[in-house]
Amino acid sequence: MGAQMEGINGGAGHCSLEKRGCGGCPMLSLPYDEQLRRKQARLEELLGEFGPVAPILGMEHPWHYRNKVISSFAWGPGKALVSGIYAQGTHRVVPVEQCLLHREELDQAVAAVRQAAREFRYQPFDENRRTGLIRHVLCRHSLTTGEVLAVLVTASPVLPGARAFAARVKELCPAVATLAQNVNPRPGSAVLGDREKILYGRGYIEDVLCGVKFRISPSSFYQINPVQTEVLYSAAISAAKLTGKERVLDAYCGVGTIGLSAAAHAGSVVGVELNRSAAACAVDNARANHIPNARFRCGDAAAFLDGMAARGEMLDVVFLDPPRAGSTPVFLDALCRVSPPRVVYISCNPETQRRDLDYLVRRGWKVASIQGVDMFPHTEHIETVVLLSKLNTKQHIEVELNLDELDLTAAESKATYEEIKEYVLEKHGLKVSSLYISQVKRKCGLDVGQNYNLSKKENAKVPQCPPEKEAAIMEALKHFQMI
Repeated sequence: MGAQMEGINGGAGHCSLEKRGCGGCPMLSLPYDEQLRRKQARLEELLGEFGPVAPILGMEHPWHYRNKVISSFAWGPGKALVSGIYAQGTHRVVPVEQCLLHREELDQAVAAVRQAAREFRYQPFDENRRTGLIRHVLCRHSLTTGEVLAVLVTASPVLPGARAFAARVKELCPAVATLAQNVNPRPGSAVLGDREKILYGRGYIEDVLCGVKFRISPSSFYQINPVQTEVLYSAAISAAKLTGKERVLDAYCGVGTIGLSAAAHAGSVVGVELNRSAAACAVDNARANHIPNARFRCGDAAAFLDGMAARGEMLDVVFLDPPRAGSTPVFLDALCRVSPPRVVYISCNPETQRRDLDYLVRRGWKVASIQGVDMFPHTEHIETVVLLSKLNTKQHIEVELNLDELDLTAAESKATYEEIKEYVLEKHGLKVSSLYISQVKRKCGLDVGQNYNLSKKENAKVPQCPPEKEAAIMEALKHFQMI
C-alpha cells in the first residue's frame, strides 16, 4: 500500500502512484470527512437492521498511521535496484520512496536497506528464472520507542558480507534497532519463509498498547494502526461494562492483545487460540507484563466453550474477534449453550459479521450497541464493535437455523472453505479453489457436503488438484486440526 502525494487539500490528496497501478488507497482523493460519511452509510446499510449505528470513530490525524511496510525488490531503469509495491493485479513492482500512510521511520529504514543492498550489489530475485537473491524488506515500527525492526527476505540462506551489510544499514538508519534475515526459497507470493537469523539486535522490538507491553517479531501478528487499535479496544472494553469481577473469555485471542488489555478491568481472563505459536506468545506477554489473572490455552474455542457448558461453568463476558471469514455456526452454537450475559463481537468484516449477528438474534440475542472504528483511513475497510446481550429465555421463541443455509457442513466445523483458502494464500502464497479443497478432503475421508459434489454431466472434465496445492491444503487441514 503506498501513496506519494502531490498535495493535500481539505483532507484529500492526489497520489502520483495511482496512475502507475497502485490500488492501495481507493478513497485517498476524498476529503476525510466524506470518507467517514461513506463508511457510516455502509455500516448503516449492513447493520442498521439490528439497531442504531453510533457515529464512526475516525482519526484526528489520518496520515502516517501504518506501523508495517513490505517493499519488494526489482530491477529499475538502467539496472538500478528499486523496491516498492506490486501494481494492482500484477507482479510488476512500482518503486516507492515515501508513503503518506507509512510511519516516516519505515520509509527511511526501507531506503537504508535498499541503499546498502545496492552498495553490496545484491541482485533482486526473479521468480520466473529463479535467479537473484533478495526478495523483500519488511519493516515494523514501535510507536512507543520509535525503533524499527527490519527483515531482509532472501531466496538463499547465504548473504555475502552479512555482517558488513548489517553495519551499513545501521549506519544509514540508526532507528533500525534490529535487523534479521528471513529465508524464503518457495515460489509464490508469501513474503516470509520458515528460516530466520538475527544479523544484529534482539530480533524483536516492543510496543505498548492500552498500557500492556507487546513484543513484535518478524512474524508476530500486531495491529497495523496502533493509535486506532487503542480506540477500538477501549470501545470494546467499555461496551463490556467490566466492573473488575467478571469472568471473561477472549476467543480467537491471537497473541492476547484484547484479553490482556481487558485484564485490568476484569476478575479473570482466559484466552483461547488455535495457532500454537500465537498462543505461546500470549502466555509470554502475560508473564512479561506480570498479569496474573490472565491465562491462555491453545485449542479450538468452540470445543473449549462446549467443555464449559458440559461442566456447568459460567462466563460473564465473551470477546469475539474472528478472522475476515467470520465465526462459524459451531462456535456460535457453543456460545449459545454457555449463554454469557454479554458478548462483544469485534469484526474486520461487517458483511460476515452481519451473517453471524443474524444467527445470534435468531437464537435469542439482542444487539445492544453498534460502533464503527476507522482503522484504515483512505481505504474501504471498517472495523466494528457490537455488543450483544442475552434475552430472557421466557420472552423469546427459539428459531432453529439449518446450517446448510450458511453453506457449511459438519466436516467444516473447524474451518470454512474461505478460511482454508485464506490460510493457504497467506502461508504458501497459493490460490486454491473450493473444488481442490473438496478433492483433498475426500482423500482424507472428510464429508464435503452436497455443494461440492462432482459434475453430474457425463464425461465432464474435472480439473485435478496439483500436487503442490494438495500439499498446501493438507497442511491447512492439519493446522485447523481437521485431520
